[in-house]
Amino acid sequence: MLIEYLISAALLTGAFFMLVGSIGLLRLRDFYARLHAPTKATTLGLGAILIASMVYFGMARGAVSLHELLITLFLFMSAPVSAYLLAKAALHLGVGTATGTDVAAGHRAKLPGKSDESK
Repeated sequence: MLIEYLISAALLTGAFFMLVGSIGLLRLRDFYARLHAPTKATTLGLGAILIASMVYFGMARGAVSLHELLITLFLFMSAPVSAYLLAKAALHLGVGTATGTDVAAGHRAKLPGKSDESK
C-alpha cells in the first residue's frame, strides 16, 4: 500500500509540473521565457512520471525495469542541450525579448510607438 501512495504521489507531482510547463509555454511573453518553461518544468514532470512507471512495473514484474530509467537519463541529458542550442540559434538570428531588448547586440531596439525618453 505504501508503494501505491508513492506511485500516486510521483504521478501527481509529474502531472503538476507538466501542467505548469504547458501553461508557461502558452502564457509567457517571449521566446526565451517560453523556452525556459518546457525545459525545466516539463522535464521534471516527465521524469517523475517515468520514475512512477519504473516503480510500478518493477513491483508488478518483480524485477528492476531499466527502460524507464534509461529514458529518464536520456531526457535529463538531452533537454538542456537542446534548449541551449535553440537559445544559441535564437541569439544568432537576433530574436529579441518582449521588452524590446536586442539580446544579441546588447542594446535597446527601436520599437514602433516608443520614444527615446522611455529608456
